[in-house]
Amino acid sequence: MPVRNDPAFAEHLATNQYFDRTFECEAVKVLPGEYYVTGQEMVLVTVLGSCVSACIRDRRLGIGGMNHFMLPKTDRASEALSPSARYGAYAMEVLINHLLKMGARRDDLEAKIFGGGRVMASLAGSDVGQRNVDFVREYLAKERIPVLAEDLLDVYPRKVYYFPLEGRVMLKKMMRTRNDTVLEREREYADRLSAAPVSGDVELFG
Repeated sequence: MPVRNDPAFAEHLATNQYFDRTFECEAVKVLPGEYYVTGQEMVLVTVLGSCVSACIRDRRLGIGGMNHFMLPKTDRASEALSPSARYGAYAMEVLINHLLKMGARRDDLEAKIFGGGRVMASLAGSDVGQRNVDFVREYLAKERIPVLAEDLLDVYPRKVYYFPLEGRVMLKKMMRTRNDTVLEREREYADRLSAAPVSGDVELFG
């Protein structure tokens, strides 16, 4: 996959690969601020609290990927006008551009979206999940990428298993488990977003 060596893509590419014995296939864990794209038979895994994950694939080729992101806290009333929206746009554009570089066609893209739970009210305001959800819905609508399935909002973290080759998703709501790890990862991620600007704009092409 030549684009792995492109700095514009490599910076946020997930690197935690392992063999999943439950599904008997290779797997990649996608952490906050990361994404991954593949055309192989494998599963992409993430755990979402207030963050949102977009799973996007070319339905014709079976090339697909997953991202995991949140918008930084903003005081603006309109998220569409806020500089923080650049973070979400960057996360979406890096994923889509990587797919296009691998041969995907924009007209063949489809999406499934997850996350945005109210699990970080003490960190960034009770609306952080809602803002992430509003952003990803508006972004995909603007780019005319159809959303085939979604599981959003509510108050629980989610564990998402995405099989890009088939477009299949398995989702588990973590209702009875301790969610300290999820919250800590998202707090650290939110702190990084506040401390440093997004690395740069990515132009959409294709």
